[in-house]
Amino acid sequence: MQSQKHWLMTGAAVFAALGVGFGAAQLMNRPAPEAAHAEEAHSDGEGEAAVVALSPAEAAEAGVTLVALQRGGGSELKLPGRVDFAPGAEAAVDAPLGGAVTRVHVGLGDSVSAGSPLVTVRSPDGAASRAEADAASASADAARAAVDRDRRLFDQGWVSQARLDITAAEARRAEAQLRAARARVGAFGTPGSDGLTVVRSPIAGVVTRISAAPGQVLHEEALQVAAVADPGRVELVFEAPPSAAALIRIGDRLESTLAGSSAVSGVVTAIAPANEAGVVIVRARPDGTVPPAGSVLSARITAGAGTGAFVVPLDAVQTIEGVPSVFVAEASGFRARPVVTGRTSDGRIEIVSGLDGSERIAGAGAFLLKAELAKGEAEHGH
Repeated sequence: MQSQKHWLMTGAAVFAALGVGFGAAQLMNRPAPEAAHAEEAHSDGEGEAAVVALSPAEAAEAGVTLVALQRGGGSELKLPGRVDFAPGAEAAVDAPLGGAVTRVHVGLGDSVSAGSPLVTVRSPDGAASRAEADAASASADAARAAVDRDRRLFDQGWVSQARLDITAAEARRAEAQLRAARARVGAFGTPGSDGLTVVRSPIAGVVTRISAAPGQVLHEEALQVAAVADPGRVELVFEAPPSAAALIRIGDRLESTLAGSSAVSGVVTAIAPANEAGVVIVRARPDGTVPPAGSVLSARITAGAGTGAFVVPLDAVQTIEGVPSVFVAEASGFRARPVVTGRTSDGRIEIVSGLDGSERIAGAGAFLLKAELAKGEAEHGH
């Protein structure tokens, strides 16, 4: 009995020791809560493409431009051009009649509204037209009074119907002469009795040219006093060789470069036949930021859809973690997408794979997105 009790107590002790050892081992092998959380966060972040949370407006303000993909190939043309006002966007303003300029109300670059005064002219012809209108008004008043008088006399039996009809006809003629005189005064800018006429802007915009000065005498052969243009209505105008007429189509996209390497995208809207100098004028509607009129451009036009690889500006491709990548514009920002590149020529590089052609990517200034991405990753690492 004594021996059996000894063996039972020894077995219980061994079992307890094994249980404690197993629990300790489990506790030592279990990861700490912080380590488990970090490991889970690391595993959740694996496989996600890098995104720079920046809106298109913020990107443009930082100097990042958006470009569309184009096909390279034999139908690609390089054309010189300029930014010009669209048809109807600029008005050359003439004085309606000759005379001496007494005042210039605006300066070059001033913003004006439709009807704003530009210059004031004193014109003898204007004074004469106002005098004629005043005389015609007096004649019309006298004719209306004569009609009223003869109608009363006719009612009283003192004048005949024929006399009343003649008086009424004279009144209608006087009214017609008054309307003609007033129309002439209106065409002359409604001069006052002293011949002063205010020349006003026909459109809202910016004064782009002043052709008159105080004391200058305007003659019928040279009446222009100013030019006003709407700065928001511009187009891209390019000069192409005659052979380009068979290659370029309305709707073709183009990428052009302003002085200072600013990129401007556009769509071809009109193609004129070759002029006497053998030059085809190509007009395009700019996309996005509108450059000022008068800017000089150098454009690359991709005629038709093309069959070659996609080509993008060389600046658009950035090396991220050793891999060539472009930043694709999305609703949430700019996503870095790895691509396979091909040949490089004239500041542009082929994209062999990685894009389907529908994307708009960061062009000039893409390196800023790369720097922002590296900054975000450094902060996340800390």
